Amino acid sequence: MREFLLGMWIAIALVAAGPATRLMADDASKDAKVEKKEDSKDSKSAEAEKAAKEKSEAEAKEKKVREEKAAADKKAADEKKAAEEKKAVEKSKAEEKSSKKDEKSDSNKSSDKKDAKSEKKVRFAHIVIDGELPESPGEMSLFGDLGVDLRKTMARLEKAGDDKSVAGVVLQINSMMGRGKLSELRSAVERVQSKGKKVYAVLESAIGPQYQLAAACDEIIMPESGEIMVPGVRAEFTFFKDLLGKLGIEADMMHVGDYKGAAEPFTRDSLSEPVRKNMTALVDDLYDEMLTRIASDRDLKTEDVRKAVDHGLLMAKEAKEAGLIDRIAYPDEFRKQLEKEYKTDNLVYVENYAKKKVDTDFSGPMGMMKLFQTILGEDTGKKSDSEAKVAIVYAVGPITTGKGESGPFGGSSVIGSTPMVKALKDAAKDDTVKAIVLRVDSPGGSALASDLIWRETQTVGKPIVASMGDVAASGGYYISMGCDKIYAEPGTLTGSIGVVGGKMAMKGLFDKIGMTTESIARGENSGMFSATAKFSKGEREVIERMMKDVYGQFTTKAAKGRGMEKDALEKLAGGQVYTGRVAKRNGLVDEIGTLREAIQAAKRLAGIDADQKVEIKVLPEPKNPFESLFGGDMETEKEVRAQLLGPLAGFSPELSAAVKRVVELRQVMREPVALMMPFWIDIK
Repeated sequence: MREFLLGMWIAIALVAAGPATRLMADDASKDAKVEKKEDSKDSKSAEAEKAAKEKSEAEAKEKKVREEKAAADKKAADEKKAAEEKKAVEKSKAEEKSSKKDEKSDSNKSSDKKDAKSEKKVRFAHIVIDGELPESPGEMSLFGDLGVDLRKTMARLEKAGDDKSVAGVVLQINSMMGRGKLSELRSAVERVQSKGKKVYAVLESAIGPQYQLAAACDEIIMPESGEIMVPGVRAEFTFFKDLLGKLGIEADMMHVGDYKGAAEPFTRDSLSEPVRKNMTALVDDLYDEMLTRIASDRDLKTEDVRKAVDHGLLMAKEAKEAGLIDRIAYPDEFRKQLEKEYKTDNLVYVENYAKKKVDTDFSGPMGMMKLFQTILGEDTGKKSDSEAKVAIVYAVGPITTGKGESGPFGGSSVIGSTPMVKALKDAAKDDTVKAIVLRVDSPGGSALASDLIWRETQTVGKPIVASMGDVAASGGYYISMGCDKIYAEPGTLTGSIGVVGGKMAMKGLFDKIGMTTESIARGENSGMFSATAKFSKGEREVIERMMKDVYGQFTTKAAKGRGMEKDALEKLAGGQVYTGRVAKRNGLVDEIGTLREAIQAAKRLAGIDADQKVEIKVLPEPKNPFESLFGGDMETEKEVRAQLLGPLAGFSPELSAAVKRVVELRQVMREPVALMMPFWIDIK
């Protein structure tokens, strides 16, 4: 039993111990697995350690290789550097050795270079703009064709531009000039510049047009004591009514055209409203042209130029600050500056460049013959008569019928219808003359003379181009309007299509000086040209009818010449004066251009190639001084004028100019009807 119970307890114990036994078995299994995992982990760790060790050894090996390579490179660089240093030392020694040997040779080369600089000659054409620069050939001087005129001055500039031995031009501007001449000279300066040469303007002082010419140049040079006076544009009008009244002279004048003011200096003491309006518009355009031209030339704003003009007078320093000049230097300082800029010690001013010289050696048996050849202007170097020519016919001064005249020793000229018509006929008959340029610088004059000259322009049978200078108004416009083309300068005064007529009644003067007259007359209008009395009613009607007829001819021919309807032309007439710029806009002229451009136009009309050079034939031919000195036309009146105006000009140039104008108008008013602009205007 006891054995049975023991067996039961053992069985129960075994049953009870079964889960625990399994748990223990599971734990044992788990422990075995863990041990297996740990063993695997340990194996992997060992492998990683081995790989890391191998990597470290490889990196160490690679580092060692790099270090060895760097050491080798450093060694090679050090060896190379040492070799270069050695080579440099050797080279330095060689150069030091040869430097003493070459020192003398280098010194000689430097000396040669300096000598070469000294030997380099740079030539500048030195041209002085001086005197009145007359348009026409006028009279010869006592030493031949040596006078200075506009055409010769421009030719000298032209030659300087073409002369390869000339590096540039030094232009010394001493002369005042009209606006037409100003444009011509500016154009000549621009042609020199177009050849790649600089033009330097040298001024001591400058007024108005002088400065405008200088502004066209590349640089303006002035001493520190110099000044520029550009006070704007001013038109001055002189009236003689009160003066004539004090003398007892009464002007009895008439006009056709509300703006025709040519008689106003003698009949009024101030401008009429229509004339004032016209003159104001004229001044406005001249002022605008001046401002825009200076601004363009000097690369300034128009408003800045206006401020400088309003200032009026600027000393050299002020002018430079305002941008009106480039350098403040005396002539000798400027010359040294040019030497430095052109890298030469041998800079030469060619004085009186291209100016004709005269041989003054009249000694020996042939001396007298040489003297007379010089005085007569004989030229053994004249061109062949067979060469193609363009004739320039000069019409300069007031226009009168007959021969016209000029004062002794080159006084002011007057256009006579007879020599003008002859000059046009001569140009027409000369087979070598292919075209004609009529150069006009005239305020007008006799209606009859103007019409005779106009008619000849219609019959020449060759291309004819008008070129207007400072003024070509009234009769000056009349003789131009029939040409194939009309060229005017921007500042030319032109137009003034109107008529004036009348006379001076001298009775009051005669009474003052105790002189009396008595007349016996037949005919109602026999006193029409009496110097003592004013026009009667009937005489006035006759003169007015004649003036209206002349005005009708003027406007009709002008309209035909310009290709306008007469009504359209008459709106521009009535005595109105225009600048060249405005005349171009309203159709009274064809082009704005210089004499040179008019010549080119004449060549084109004649079928002459633009590049073909032509000879210029100047007409009328200059008068010989012997004609005035010993000829038969040296009237007493002419001699008295010369004796009067000469001293007066020295005492008061303004008064002399006024007297001269009165004398010229008296010449024109010998005829009952005249085509005159208000030429007493002084544009300053």
